[in-house]
Amino acid sequence: MPPSIHHSNDAFEEALPDVLMRVVSELHDVAYLIERIEPFLANAHGAEGLPAADRLMVLQGIDLAVQKTRGLAEFIDTITSEIPSAMLVDVTTALNLVKLADMQKALGGNQRHGHSQPLSRAAGDFDLF
Repeated sequence: MPPSIHHSNDAFEEALPDVLMRVVSELHDVAYLIERIEPFLANAHGAEGLPAADRLMVLQGIDLAVQKTRGLAEFIDTITSEIPSAMLVDVTTALNLVKLADMQKALGGNQRHGHSQPLSRAAGDFDLF
């Protein structure tokens, strides 16, 4: 089912539940990306200079960031089911504030559950920025 989109007076309005589900998808992507860092830091030789307690606090902070990100995603996902699809929002200004082009595209309505971060890249792929 395509998202409900209404264009009037140069505004880009669409169903609020569709917008929120794209935010949920992006939050899950963020959690996944943070989670991928944790094992690397746990085994990083450069962190040997940190006292064990400080290193543990960093790892606990990463784990907390993943849990909070997933918690926000689940919270938004759950309340979204209660929002009528007839409720429209103008996302133009919000999209203009998003600096990452891929994320802007994913949040912009091109697909309901798009991901701004490709999650199935081949080993050795990376982005330069």
